[in-house]
Amino acid sequence: MYSRRRGVNLGLFLLLSQIIQVGFDNIPPATLITMALNIYLFLSPVKPLLNVCTSVHETWDRQDWSRLFYSPFHHADDWHLYFNMVSMLYKGIKLEQRLGTRWFAYILSVFSLITGVVYLALEMLLVELMKDHSYKLQCAVGFSGVLFALKVVNNYYNPGDITYVLGFPVQSQYACWAELIAIHLIAPGSSFVGHLSGILVGLLYTKGPLKNLMEVCAEGVSPSNYPRQQTRFSNQGYSGYNEFSYDASDYMTNYTGGMTEEEQLEEAIRASLNDYGAHGNHRRSNTFGNPGRLSEEEMRQRRIYRFAR
Repeated sequence: MYSRRRGVNLGLFLLLSQIIQVGFDNIPPATLITMALNIYLFLSPVKPLLNVCTSVHETWDRQDWSRLFYSPFHHADDWHLYFNMVSMLYKGIKLEQRLGTRWFAYILSVFSLITGVVYLALEMLLVELMKDHSYKLQCAVGFSGVLFALKVVNNYYNPGDITYVLGFPVQSQYACWAELIAIHLIAPGSSFVGHLSGILVGLLYTKGPLKNLMEVCAEGVSPSNYPRQQTRFSNQGYSGYNEFSYDASDYMTNYTGGMTEEEQLEEAIRASLNDYGAHGNHRRSNTFGNPGRLSEEEMRQRRIYRFAR
């Protein structure tokens, strides 16, 4: 393992604060384990980011398929981890409660792999359409693609809901597309193709054959076997049937001041940009300055931070 030696990770502290406020006992197991894995691999990555990120050149051309498994669970920095895991916390509580732990864990496993495959396919398509081989070098890490897929699934199970994106009301079925654009307006360094890959995987599950294929491949593990009322949580932890269910709306009211997930992320992004403005000017000038003055290693790091998904 490669331990990180970094300064104060404010994003990590804020994430741990969010988890503690919600309470470990109130986070369903698959969601909690997934978040713990992401945090652990942030603190002790399997390999350096340049050796786990997914790109056409490294994954397809060089046949390094292990990147498809590693890249979703590694993050470029503490804010990247914070945004993704706060979103995972919100989506996990809602979806795992509805679908059941085993099926939700199955979804996470499949989505983590397939989003990387779709990402490679889209990048190769861009190479052919744009006649630009630089798309082969765009390397992505992070759990965002999986989260966009989960967003599509969540909206599918909650039709008719209204989501506010940058203050504008959007119907749930269009929210993922609005957020795809909004995130790149607020944080243009994020991976558009990586997020788009997640949306397409979510649509394959809700509108395409992926869900049926998953059911065929895992007989006896089906979301129909886990009705909503069977997954209940209390301050005593995961306990099957209990006196009350832990609803995601409780989390929204008690721990987020009533803000929606999108409003939380917008606020967090603004805070991170302010933090970078105060503490990251030196790094920005070195990483995003004149490309002609960058070393080869700095250019590779630039691609990592630019295309973190």
